[in-house]
Amino acid sequence: MNDAVVIDLIRNAIIIIFIIAGPVLFLSIIVGLLVAIFQTTTSIQEQSLVFIPKIIVVMISLIYFSYFIVSRITDYTLDVFDFIPFLNQ
Repeated sequence: MNDAVVIDLIRNAIIIIFIIAGPVLFLSIIVGLLVAIFQTTTSIQEQSLVFIPKIIVVMISLIYFSYFIVSRITDYTLDVFDFIPFLNQ
């Protein structure tokens, strides 16, 4: 196994991580922005007000995207397992 193979496996893993985390993080950012706009317009400066909506949106998005996340992780894992016999060559 040479350095190019290891770099390729790590690069693919990082891409999968970005693809998996992207929708959840994007929704969290949108909710944080909306809550910040709400706090600015109403002059409510409570620090804990941001966390509850974000937690709720992250949990709902994880439930909604769970099939997508599991299928991507499963596909990558199967690709890595299929690649194992070729490591000694």
